[in-house]
Amino acid sequence: MKLILRLVAGIAVGIGIGGLYYGVDVSGGVASVLEFMVRLLVTLESILGSFIFFMIPLIILFFIADGISKIGVGSGKLVGVTLGTAYISTLGAGIMAYLVARAVMPRITDGGSVPAEGAGLEPFFEFEIAPLMEILTALVLAFAFGIVITLTKSELMAKWFEEGKNIVEFLIERVVIPILPFYIAGVFAGMASQGTVFDTLTVFGVVLLVAVLLHWVWLTLQYTTAGLLLGRNPFKMIRKMMPAYFTALGTMSSAATIPVTLKQTKENGIRSRVADFVVPLCANIHLSGSTITIVSCSIAVMTVLPAYEMPGFFTMLGTIMLLGIVMIAAPGVPGGAIMAASGVLMSNLGFTEAAVAFMIALYMAQDSFGTAANVTGDGAVSGIVSAYEKKLND
Repeated sequence: MKLILRLVAGIAVGIGIGGLYYGVDVSGGVASVLEFMVRLLVTLESILGSFIFFMIPLIILFFIADGISKIGVGSGKLVGVTLGTAYISTLGAGIMAYLVARAVMPRITDGGSVPAEGAGLEPFFEFEIAPLMEILTALVLAFAFGIVITLTKSELMAKWFEEGKNIVEFLIERVVIPILPFYIAGVFAGMASQGTVFDTLTVFGVVLLVAVLLHWVWLTLQYTTAGLLLGRNPFKMIRKMMPAYFTALGTMSSAATIPVTLKQTKENGIRSRVADFVVPLCANIHLSGSTITIVSCSIAVMTVLPAYEMPGFFTMLGTIMLLGIVMIAAPGVPGGAIMAASGVLMSNLGFTEAAVAFMIALYMAQDSFGTAANVTGDGAVSGIVSAYEKKLND
């Protein structure tokens, strides 16, 4: 929750300084001071954004390679069923979000606006850090190394990627997350200085509300499926998982919520053998709530920005399929999912840095709700896998 408060403070500072600059008489003496402050924040946004986008290929490479290399631990059939169920859940959540967003978002965002990239005040100087590799290169390398490490059981390379992931995770927790409030302050200062911020906030406040409602629709579908397979009341199962939901709201991390998720899943009658395996694995691979938010917000951004067209179903399906893969093991830290997903948004949907910056701000504003939907859904996945294992044993 401290991160959310810092992000809100960053938004407030950005809006306050940018709004004052927009509202004062440009011929007044105060205007020069306010212009300097806005340009300072915009310069910070440029520098910090460059570092964030430099980190994205590294996040994809180390997180995915490490995640794939560890998936093969456990019973082969149980691994396969868990992976398939989690991925289908993530894919289905993304498709539902796209269909709803395609019908609803143009109406919600009507009249909203986001400043075009390059508009408004310019930073004092440009500071660009070239990424070590392209997004697609990082993705292919991650899969190649992860799969081969699993097949060859190479302990040395597995340890190398694990250590690499730990370093990247350290940088996210100690560098990227602390600078996000300043980065977002620069984003909103730029918007406020052009007078578009209040329309934008009103529009995207409703967008985030729609995303949270879709989380609960999908959770209901997940537990209805699990309840039918297990012969139990799905709403009683959801009620049992509420401690995990509220814990995730506070921690903003699926990994940090594992102990509570595990306890509540067992209280739902899921056998320990299944829960002990499925819950920790799903904490890294099952991201239905995060996918709903990313898909909903990306459609909303594309309906607001004039340079984008609504993507067709198959274009978005490919994007959702990639999102379900690139976010593997990303939930270990707050905001990890959107950092990993940014590469897909840029490569598949053509998002510019300005659009991705706004996506990061939007996603971080509701990260705790997306994480809560993820971990609560892990209990439903455990129920589905438990029903399969019981049938297999019978």
